[in-house]
Amino acid sequence: MYRISSRSFPNYGSLIIDEWLLDDLLEEDLKFLFEIIERRYDSGSIVYCTQFRKADWHQKLGGDLHADATTDRIVHNTVWYDTSQLNMREH
Repeated sequence: MYRISSRSFPNYGSLIIDEWLLDDLLEEDLKFLFEIIERRYDSGSIVYCTQFRKADWHQKLGGDLHADATTDRIVHNTVWYDTSQLNMREH
């Protein structure tokens, strides 16, 4: 399988991760995401588009120390935009 290097992601001003945590992640995927988030921390923006509440992210990320570290980096310096019950696909 072809995998994009996480080293290329810090070069972009913005990164959009759509369908955030929609599918179950393998350990390899979790490490890849953490590396991207770590490299972009305080240097570029990431937009997480998700159907899950923030409270559910930790469990969806595996619920371990890796999940702690990942969510820790996401929640600091974050601006939250909650669309509540608005379904953009219906518009």
